Amino acid sequence: MNELKWRRSRRSEQYNCVEVALVSDGALVRDSKAPDEAHVEVSVDQWRRFLAQVSTGRYDT
Repeated sequence: MNELKWRRSRRSEQYNCVEVALVSDGALVRDSKAPDEAHVEVSVDQWRRFLAQVSTGRYDT
């Protein structure tokens, strides 16, 4: 998993965020505080739906 390019949002605080690695069939998501722990895998469709919801402000607080 070291060859994956993990990214985090520019809006995230330094130690309080998730990281994402894009893969051919979707995305992997992990906790930045525990990078060696388990990650969540989502399909391309799931990732696109999530991004669409973010862009509409669904998760804004």
